[in-house]
This record gives sequence, C-alpha cells and structure tokens, in this order.
Amino acid sequence: MEKYRLTDETIDFCDVTLYRIEALRDFGPIKAGDKGGFVQSYHNLSQEGDCWIHGEAKVFGNAKVYENAQVFGRAEVFCYAFVKGNASVFGNAKVFDDAKVYGNASVFGNAFVKGNASVF
Repeated sequence: MEKYRLTDETIDFCDVTLYRIEALRDFGPIKAGDKGGFVQSYHNLSQEGDCWIHGEAKVFGNAKVYENAQVFGRAEVFCYAFVKGNASVFGNAKVFDDAKVYGNASVFGNAFVKGNASVF
C-alpha cells in the first residue's frame, strides 16, 4: 500500500515543478493526512520504510530518499544524490551531484555535500 501521494500544491524551483507530498497512512511518527515537503516525482521518495521529507525541504532531479532517512527544514537533495539508512539532512543543508548520506549520519546547518562525497 502506498504511503504518500503528490498533492496539487506545487512550487516552481530551479525551473522544475515540485509537488507537496501527503501521507496516505500512518508510519513512524507520520500520520495519514500529514503534509510533507516537496518532490519532483515519485522517484524521489520511496514508498517503503519510514523515510519522509518534511516541511519546506525539497528533493528533485534523480535524487532519492529511502529506508528510514529524513529530510527536513529547508534542506535540498538533488542531482543524483541519495539519503538512506537512518540518515538525516536538515537546516539549510544541500546534498547534490553524486553525494551519498547514509547510516546514522546527519548533515545540517549550511553544509554542502557534493561531488562524489560520502557521509556515513
């Protein structure tokens, strides 16, 4: 069963249309009906696990958030980056290019993780 859907609420960001997500069922601390952050497509956030994009956070391009990872605040994950495991990206942090954040890692504040960097 799917855990979220794309809503009709959109924003234009970096010449891309992003859609706010909405939970369809309870999982982790998320309740059905909770609104989340923004994605470009269903590719950006897994329907499995407890992963979620919160608030004003944005995930787009070929980036992906999965397993139990969390992205929140005004964070951005884009290009081919991924966030997985129990990792979190928050604040004004940006994770992009082919960067990877995983395990129990946290990236926050005004941090940039880019290129082929791995944080775990």
